[in-house]
Amino acid sequence: MSGLTIDADRVGQRIERLAQIGKISDTGVCRLALSPEDREAVEVVRGWMEEAGMTVRLDGFGNLIGRLPGKDPNKPAVMLGSHIDTQPYAGRFDGIIGVIGAIEVVQTLADLGVVPEVPIEVASFCDEEGCRFNKGLFGVRGILGRLEDGELERADKNGVTRREALLAFGGDPERFEESRYELGQVSVFLELHIEQGPVLETLGRPLGIVTGISGPLWWTVDLYGFAGHAGSVPMGLRKDALVGASKIVVGLQALASSEPGAPTVGTVGSMRVFPDSRNIIPEHVQFTIDLRDIDLPRRDRLERQLRELINEVAEEHGLRVEIREDTNSEPRYCAPRIVDTIREAAMEMGLKAPELMSGPFHDSLAMSYYCDYGMIFVRCKDGISHNPKEFSSLEDIALGTELLYRTTLQMCGT
Repeated sequence: MSGLTIDADRVGQRIERLAQIGKISDTGVCRLALSPEDREAVEVVRGWMEEAGMTVRLDGFGNLIGRLPGKDPNKPAVMLGSHIDTQPYAGRFDGIIGVIGAIEVVQTLADLGVVPEVPIEVASFCDEEGCRFNKGLFGVRGILGRLEDGELERADKNGVTRREALLAFGGDPERFEESRYELGQVSVFLELHIEQGPVLETLGRPLGIVTGISGPLWWTVDLYGFAGHAGSVPMGLRKDALVGASKIVVGLQALASSEPGAPTVGTVGSMRVFPDSRNIIPEHVQFTIDLRDIDLPRRDRLERQLRELINEVAEEHGLRVEIREDTNSEPRYCAPRIVDTIREAAMEMGLKAPELMSGPFHDSLAMSYYCDYGMIFVRCKDGISHNPKEFSSLEDIALGTELLYRTTLQMCGT
């Protein structure tokens, strides 16, 4: 590929290298946060950061952070990055291109002998996905002092707590305080990411400029009924928790689809049934709810309707209900000055990059509460993500990395 400052081949080789860690199929990856596979990948990424001339540390939250001092090491840093943990049934690009692309930006500066005016930090944040402990953005929220009570005691499906996994990984709650960022240490956060949706492919554009991120609402819902013999308890006398859960799942689908054309999405992605026997009426069902919208008043209205639905179902079937709020974030918009800078850099590259919202959340969502942020989206085939079929071409990823490089230079005043 001609006209690029960055090394596209190096980017491609590094993507393939990480894809071998936690590999579950030809294109599939499972690299859960704080797992041995995640730790192996961190060591590989550490080597790349050091090769690019950064000093590197693994902080108390499990974040891997590299730093290039710049001409004035005391000025607020420009931070780039994303995450390398994955879903249990994942592809090779989600989060990964943001970390590899960020390292490539610094590596390119080193190759060209360019010293930025201000420090640059590259972050590979711990547990963005949130699938293992049902609470995401752990590492980035950690450095910002935004963790909630009880997060270290959350357990995965095998009963391992986050505290135990973090200590085994190399993090340490005793180092949380020293790992937190003071206000003003970072001035800008930039993240390169695959779109995880079909808009760019539909428009025939390799790159997009993110204008904001939808606000996610995550719940864990527990429904408690009463177990009984599946062959002897009459239908009218049952307290079947799974029947109640099924009605809520269908109701969520209807609510999220109630306004044609709206970007609202609602998902039940995980469910557990107890005692999980074909011959026993389900007594306890636990399931997750994920509700997202860029329009906060609309999401709030749907949340109220969903609570009403859950209570009505529970009353109808004689169930007890508990709702735990795991995540609740408002939509967060990108800084106009960064959007303008990315747009101008794209035009210099001869690219017309559409501007679009992000439905999925990213590490940028947490960083938006701390400093100005901007995101670059890379086209992905059929909009598929969180699936081994997830794919973005090296040509598109290289263009995105080049755009990140040029934007970073502007943000650093270099």
